[in-house]
Amino acid sequence: MRPTTPLAAFVLFAIVTVEFGGWSLLGLLTSQDSLSPFQEQFFRAGHGHAGVLLVLALVYLMLMDRTRFSGRAQLLLSLTLLVGILLQSGGFFLHFAVGEEGQASAGTWMTRSGAIFLAVALITLGIGLLRSRGDQTV
Repeated sequence: MRPTTPLAAFVLFAIVTVEFGGWSLLGLLTSQDSLSPFQEQFFRAGHGHAGVLLVLALVYLMLMDRTRFSGRAQLLLSLTLLVGILLQSGGFFLHFAVGEEGQASAGTWMTRSGAIFLAVALITLGIGLLRSRGDQTV
């Protein structure tokens, strides 16, 4: 089994949690206990980033198989991407919970840290794909 296969399964299961998050958001938006505009904005941002980035993760894992990275490197880079996704989207949810409008919070730090992890994983995959381009036939 390729080292990224269990991660792909994990990502598929995680997408189901994003679906539940959308269901929860809809419930909050249509109930008597409404969110403040600040809370709604950051809930939507966390939810949207999680969904899009998890779909990106599936593409990433498929592209990883086209590189010459060792199994250990593939696993490490894929985990770097997943940590970035958790930090980036999780930071929006943390800011939703503890942040204040117009003020930075721990959630702001988490979101920015996630962006760095994502950039490292994506740039490294891009380099790996360029290095192995002669190995593949289209």
